[in-house]
Amino acid sequence: MNLIKDSTLDLFQSRRAARGLEVAAFTAGASIVVLSAILAKEAGSAPILAAVESSESGMTNVAFTPEAPAPQLELEPEASVETFAPDTRWFNGRPIRPARTIEMLVTAYSPDAASCGEFADGQTATLHGVNTNAGQLVAADTRVLPFGSMLTIEGYASDEVVPVLDRGGAIKGNRLDLLFPTHEQALAWGVQRVEVVVWEYADGKPAPNPRRVR
Repeated sequence: MNLIKDSTLDLFQSRRAARGLEVAAFTAGASIVVLSAILAKEAGSAPILAAVESSESGMTNVAFTPEAPAPQLELEPEASVETFAPDTRWFNGRPIRPARTIEMLVTAYSPDAASCGEFADGQTATLHGVNTNAGQLVAADTRVLPFGSMLTIEGYASDEVVPVLDRGGAIKGNRLDLLFPTHEQALAWGVQRVEVVVWEYADGKPAPNPRRVR
């Protein structure tokens, strides 16, 4: 009888010890999970514990899953901005560059009847007023220099760029007629043979229609 009691007691104590080991193992696994989560949160790069499984043997298996890399944002390429040298000249808000040089016979006229006679209506052949571009503009043979051509003429308009906006019956071939405010100033210019620089737009865009630009 005592032998049976002793055997039963031994069996009970063995099961109690095994149960204690299983609880201790589970507690240890849970502690690892919590500690790993804390370390992963603080470090930001530690692997994340995905799951905790208990095997039949009572041992705790901890599965590790590598942290997925953060998605990379695709940045749109910056729009290319064309830059120009500090000494670039500009006209109508656009960059220009010299295209060619022509030697021309240059005369002058005024917008009054003394120069224009019955055509002294204050308008040019492109329907621009004579005050366009501060009254600094040029008449040319449009077969040589079309309307809208940009020129610099030494001694005229402080060497600023001026447009071809007018023409005249006597202006043929390599000739120019410069507009001055008064007939006296036109006479003071007289007749000169000078080199004229022809400019073009440097931004690759087409030239505007001079009849539409006012």
